[in-house]
Amino acid sequence: MELMDYSLQKNNLKNWIIASRPKTLLAAFVPVFVGSALAIQQGKFTFIVSFVALLCSVLIQVGTNFTNDLHDYLKGADNEKRKGPQRVLLSGLISPQQMKIAIVITFGAAFLLGLFLVHVGGIIILIIGICSILAGLAYTAGPFPLAYNGLGDVFVFIFFGLIGTVGTYYLHLQEISTVTFIAAIPVGALITNILVVNNYRDIKEDREAGKNTLAVIAGRRFSRYQFLILLAASFLIPFILFVYYDFNSWIFLPYVTLPAAVIIVKMLFTLTGENLNKTLELTAKFSAFYGLLFSIGIIL
Repeated sequence: MELMDYSLQKNNLKNWIIASRPKTLLAAFVPVFVGSALAIQQGKFTFIVSFVALLCSVLIQVGTNFTNDLHDYLKGADNEKRKGPQRVLLSGLISPQQMKIAIVITFGAAFLLGLFLVHVGGIIILIIGICSILAGLAYTAGPFPLAYNGLGDVFVFIFFGLIGTVGTYYLHLQEISTVTFIAAIPVGALITNILVVNNYRDIKEDREAGKNTLAVIAGRRFSRYQFLILLAASFLIPFILFVYYDFNSWIFLPYVTLPAAVIIVKMLFTLTGENLNKTLELTAKFSAFYGLLFSIGIIL
């Protein structure tokens, strides 16, 4: 009996790990890394501040993933035709009621941890935190779900790119600079590209389910070129920082990822359906690797 209970607990933990979509969580690290790197460059870095910011970033992304899983299931966007990775509600591994409780706990934990950041950064951090949580919920929930009305890409770029990076920097220096916004562009662009690949893969199924992502609205060709433009912008930013903001040549360190970028683009332009799952995984890893090299380049 004890062995059976242990097995059930183990399986239950595995289900929640699947629901959190661990392969996408690398994206939560990048804005905190880059924002912290900019703070280190200015000589005003505090480890505990970045650590708590990272925990909040991960929790908000997990909460958003949980919310997506629940509401895509309830709206019928997740069905037997799904081509993406396993979803726990569709598979019957977790019930809708359990997921609702998990969403409250996850976002609640992010809010409570965020109170420390509010103590450090003031009321503006409280506003950012509340808006980030509300946006995570509004991504697929509420009367005007962002992902169902072509605004998911904008949400990801703003919150996981600009706000995540600039907010982390602000926590250390209590100020915002132009260079911080510029450095946040590749963060937002590459994280958005994860969503672009996901929605590009699911165009047919999302259209049938009434989920009007930007890919559904604008089509496959638009999505491919959207991916290219965001990628190009990411590689342009180090050059701008080098020429106009006196960063040294280490800022070009992310260019090491160019061969991987070419491979991903080829995959996006040639693969379809479930074959794009690998492209999605590589795009997430690429975003994290670029972000890490970009952060190192800023510090050096």
